[in-house]
Amino acid sequence: MKIQFKHQAFQRDAAQAVVNAFRGQPLQDFFAYRRDVGKGVLALDAQGFRNHDILLNDEELTRNIREVQISQELQPVNHVLRDGNGTLALSIEMETGTGKTYTYIKTMYELNKHYGWTKFIIVVPSVAIREGVIKSLETMADHFAEEYGERMQHFVYDSAHPKAIDQFASDPKIHVMVINTQAFNATGKDARRIFMKLEDFNYRRPIDILSETRPILIIDEPQSVLGTDKKNKTRQGLQQFNPLFSLLYSATHRKADVYNQVYRLDAIDAFNKRLVKKIEVMGVEQIGTTATNGYLYLDAIVLSKKKGEAPRARISFDATSRVGLRTATRLVDEGFDLYAESGELEAYRDGFIIERIDGVKGCIRLSNGQEIYEGQAMGAITEELIRRIQIRTTIQKHFEREHQLYKQGIKVLSLFFIDAVEKYRIYDSGGETRKGRWAEIFEEEYVSVLNEVRDLYWDEEYKQYLQGISAEQTHAGYFSQDKKGKMIDSKVKRGETEANDPDAYQLIMRNKERLLSLDEPTRFIFSHSALKEGWDNPNVFQICALKQSNNEVKKRQEVGRGMRLCVNQQGERQDSDLLGDAVYDTNVLTVVASESYKDFSEALQKELAESITSRAVLVTVALFAGKTIVKGNGEKLTLTESQAVTILEELISAGYVKKQKLTDKYFEDKKAGTLQLEDWQEDVETIVQELDKVFNPDVLKVENGRGKETAHFRMERFNKKEFQALWKRINCKTYYEVDFETESLIRKSIVGLDDSLHVTAIRIAVTSGTLANIQSREELEAGQAMQEGKTKTVKVKEAVASGVRYDLVGELVQRTGLKRSTIVAILTGIKPKTFGMYRRNPEEFIIRVGNIINEQKAIAVIEYIAYHKMDQHYDASIFSEHELRGRIGIDAIQSERSLYDLVVVDSQGVEKRFAEELEREEEVEVYTKLPRGFYINTPVGKYNPDWAIVFREGAVKHIYFVAETKGSEDITQLRGVESAKIECAKRHFASISDSSVKFDVVKSYEKLKNIVTQG
Repeated sequence: MKIQFKHQAFQRDAAQAVVNAFRGQPLQDFFAYRRDVGKGVLALDAQGFRNHDILLNDEELTRNIREVQISQELQPVNHVLRDGNGTLALSIEMETGTGKTYTYIKTMYELNKHYGWTKFIIVVPSVAIREGVIKSLETMADHFAEEYGERMQHFVYDSAHPKAIDQFASDPKIHVMVINTQAFNATGKDARRIFMKLEDFNYRRPIDILSETRPILIIDEPQSVLGTDKKNKTRQGLQQFNPLFSLLYSATHRKADVYNQVYRLDAIDAFNKRLVKKIEVMGVEQIGTTATNGYLYLDAIVLSKKKGEAPRARISFDATSRVGLRTATRLVDEGFDLYAESGELEAYRDGFIIERIDGVKGCIRLSNGQEIYEGQAMGAITEELIRRIQIRTTIQKHFEREHQLYKQGIKVLSLFFIDAVEKYRIYDSGGETRKGRWAEIFEEEYVSVLNEVRDLYWDEEYKQYLQGISAEQTHAGYFSQDKKGKMIDSKVKRGETEANDPDAYQLIMRNKERLLSLDEPTRFIFSHSALKEGWDNPNVFQICALKQSNNEVKKRQEVGRGMRLCVNQQGERQDSDLLGDAVYDTNVLTVVASESYKDFSEALQKELAESITSRAVLVTVALFAGKTIVKGNGEKLTLTESQAVTILEELISAGYVKKQKLTDKYFEDKKAGTLQLEDWQEDVETIVQELDKVFNPDVLKVENGRGKETAHFRMERFNKKEFQALWKRINCKTYYEVDFETESLIRKSIVGLDDSLHVTAIRIAVTSGTLANIQSREELEAGQAMQEGKTKTVKVKEAVASGVRYDLVGELVQRTGLKRSTIVAILTGIKPKTFGMYRRNPEEFIIRVGNIINEQKAIAVIEYIAYHKMDQHYDASIFSEHELRGRIGIDAIQSERSLYDLVVVDSQGVEKRFAEELEREEEVEVYTKLPRGFYINTPVGKYNPDWAIVFREGAVKHIYFVAETKGSEDITQLRGVESAKIECAKRHFASISDSSVKFDVVKSYEKLKNIVTQG
């Protein structure tokens, strides 16, 4: 299997931000010099090649960097910043799991493309990260070679083989060296060699040859590379490389080492854009420590899918057996007597009858008054018991996720972190090996859980897959090894958290693709907790730390190894482009923590919130005042304070803001595309863009993995003759044709561009202000203490730098999907004055022109689109392709009329109320929430209708109905894309069914009933 890489806008934007910081730097061919070949000889035929110097002065660099920062709403610098060594440095913030390595490889290619720079050195803090970078350079080589037409050469610095440095210096093409800090900042002999004259290097110092090339340094994880001491050996060593400049990439920059930040993709961006997995936590918590009490663990409250049946509890407790004590796991009802069922163990004599099983609170109450919640254990608890519970919970979750994703061809991996190798593998003095205690427990629990769940799975192919893998085969340990191949604990120096063993993670790094294959039996990986950075696998879905939680290891580091979006057996990334809204049905990372859900989730959210450094927290007038928005007609408007006040007032009156916070109603209406304002309705999209920048802690909220129920598809309901009659009318697939006239589109696009294209000239505003007095801390936090004074504006007449090349036609082809000849005809048809706006601000010109052409194209598409039936049909399998999970009473309801025993909804507002009404109404025969696999192809993306409903014959005029639930029934109030999809859906259903099937947008059952009864 080969992982497939794709071009993603945020990675392109990050690379472009760095490129734009050097706008005005000319594109130059290689810079040649006579290279030192050793023994003080400068050979005439021994050429070296280095990076050209930066020709921009500080004023020009400052202007470029400020423009980049202002465009991204980053805090602009007053003057270009340099680090303690005097080196120009740019900081790039990228959240863990979003492809930081891919981004800086792309950035190197872009810097070479625009300015001709060819020498790069990637500096990493550990061997583990170094191995990850090398693996990325190898696996991404073909992808980038195809895009740029050139293959990047790379090598790892090795003090024992310095001659690779000669190739680096003598190669005129793009060349990269990867080095870990221990290779030049430690005190050992190997680390000193880079600064020594070496006999096997013709008595030259490697650092001298490298420094002559004026390399660009890529600092990966600068908070670990640089350390806190501004005068440490690492920083001194970096200065010896004589860098042209440095690029610092991290998700967690240390504030003191942030220089000229040009790009930010923080945790809020990553979660909002669905670029990383959703996180849920399953806590395992000990309550009470009295050893005289019997051991009792509440695994889960199991709710019945049948109305009226009481919930049951799955518990573990001590019980007698023929050979002594054992741990028993049972599914029990209220009234269960642990004293009697344990074999009359004395520890359970008093107060250990289960009096109450509370499905709402997720707890049981004992007759002694003690309450125990899911994931909690009490009594005589040893570390081994806690770890056994964690291992069992992880295996249970693994099977649950694996059963869901197996049909999609996605391999599921689980990762255990342990703190000592002997807990996994023991080496006897005679050289024999045996399993450590955690490995023994794993195999015991794996067999136990597999026997429990095997009969729940009706998928024969998945059953055979499980039968082909033994408990012993399916787990493996990846640790450092000594020279004899013996696994050893990773060496970690006092005060450090990085493992330095050269063999650490070698096997897992080299076999990343094999691990992702369903043919490879390894599904559970044990590794050392010290090796927390440098390796991750996109298909890690469960992470379990079999060790005590402590404050030294950050929660972000624990979850970071599993944050990437997963890939299938073809190496395709399962992202929102491929899955749409279903991306978080597939991509969920479960952390099985050795503490309560509350403690772990609060600590994780606090860490994530601390990393959000430059976002507004409250919705105030200051959020809008002075901001420049793009109006619906393309014009730019800088909002005055009075305009900002009216926007805020409308948001409050619409119920979108309360106590300066965004409300649930705002998020529901935003998701449904039904946000409604009064005077600012036509500008609602740009207002939403500003509101998206507000720090919303709910975005970072991790879910509790306990208490969720899985919806089961009921084939007998699907086979009911009433539903089959509807299904046969709507399960036909279609294709569409758009027969609009190209000449008409060209004419309308030219008129649209000449009439409404507005491109803002780049200006630099210099605003003065005074801080005369401070009324309150709140005034300071709101940024209202300083009084704004006069503003002087300086226009930038021309923004196109000679060293920056734009493929204007190609960019517009990519944005519109039209032919090059069509784009050329449009551009040559517009007025010279209109085309002249390109030189003012090329990036904005391309965006605005693309938007206006697409508007005209959308009008033409809707006007001329026609749907035609195909011979292909959807079958019942789409109803069980994706696992549906929800919490009853929150985002799910129990169902007697749906095709599922549980209806899981996307919205707790409109959708949940609608489902509850369908469940109550007697005239509804059967209904279903249509699965994501049921969709209609449209020119603006796939469209998935919400509901299919069958009414009782004779109760209504229209028996069969396909519904879309929205907060508004007026489709003109919906976003353009949503409105276009709904119009396409109407034409689709009209083409495949007779008039007995109705499709419409409704916001309540009452509206639906009016339609089906009146026609």
